[in-house]
Amino acid sequence: MIQSNYILAVDDNPDNLFLVQLALEQEGHNIQLIDNGMQALSQIEKSPPDLVLLDVMMPGMDGYEVAGRIRNNPNLPFIPILMITAHEQSSVVAGLDAGADEFIRKPVRVDELQARVRSLLRLKQSIDQRENFVHCLTHDLRTPLVAVDRMLKLTCQGAFGEVPPPMNEALSSILSSNENLLQMLNKLLEVYQYDIGQKVLSFISFNLSELVEETIAELQPLAQQKAIDLQSTITAGVGEMTGDRLELRRVLTNLIGNAIKFTDAGKVAVNITPEDGGIVLGVSDTGMGISVEDRARIFERFRQGNHLRSGSGLGLYLCHQIIRSHQGRIDVQSEVGEGTTFTIHLPIAQNKARG
Repeated sequence: MIQSNYILAVDDNPDNLFLVQLALEQEGHNIQLIDNGMQALSQIEKSPPDLVLLDVMMPGMDGYEVAGRIRNNPNLPFIPILMITAHEQSSVVAGLDAGADEFIRKPVRVDELQARVRSLLRLKQSIDQRENFVHCLTHDLRTPLVAVDRMLKLTCQGAFGEVPPPMNEALSSILSSNENLLQMLNKLLEVYQYDIGQKVLSFISFNLSELVEETIAELQPLAQQKAIDLQSTITAGVGEMTGDRLELRRVLTNLIGNAIKFTDAGKVAVNITPEDGGIVLGVSDTGMGISVEDRARIFERFRQGNHLRSGSGLGLYLCHQIIRSHQGRIDVQSEVGEGTTFTIHLPIAQNKARG
């Protein structure tokens, strides 16, 4: 007997649902039957199944839209989708584009249905195991790095005796490398949580202008070291907004920090202006700019620029994920040698509270 799995079958035809139920209960699965797309989405959000069987043609909301909404919901884990269709033409292409993983055609053969379900459940198990592995790996690596960081700092501070200047210089270099590695691992863990839909956000009301000024004050010493003018312009009328303050601070720190990093002379400017139902935040610099090739893929994961100062390729990807989770968008405009502007559009209030 195959281990019981929770499977959601969605079809407006009760005869089709009955057939699916008989076929899959024989395999030992737990089947829940729903006859419309809207109710199915509600149930999936409450209790994500291990697999969704989805009829293509349903009144009100068809299978394509249901699949698309499942795939576009960042709060859901990976759920395999098996679409059932009677069409021979474009349904496969449309379904795969919407997010389906497999297709089966009517009239449905019981043995084929059971085999495809087994295949997709193996896929689900494989992905879940990989995600658990990554989660454990990042945490297991982080623990010794944190311990090394603390021991190095104590050693540099003389907690274990006086440290000769040459050794202190070497220890400082090791400490810096360890801190960079720890920051990269923390960023990787954040990206991983967003990718699997397990990032919990705390949406509160806060003043974006104050957050911007706070972040600028923190990064001002870096700008002063390079003799760069770091300034902000806040239009009247920008007040409270709803969002995860810590995550948006992460975005600001990354964008302003990058602007300083890639600017050798001139200024970095942060501008905030209101727009209908939202806020526009821009971070501009007079730096080296970004090539057309790099701009096209700048928000992709692990996408590093061609410049020697380029980092791990996770920062901008994480910024994109954070802004997307706030129902906003982030754009970039740049010319090589002329500078770069990142523009963020954020709604003042969220349509759906999270966290």
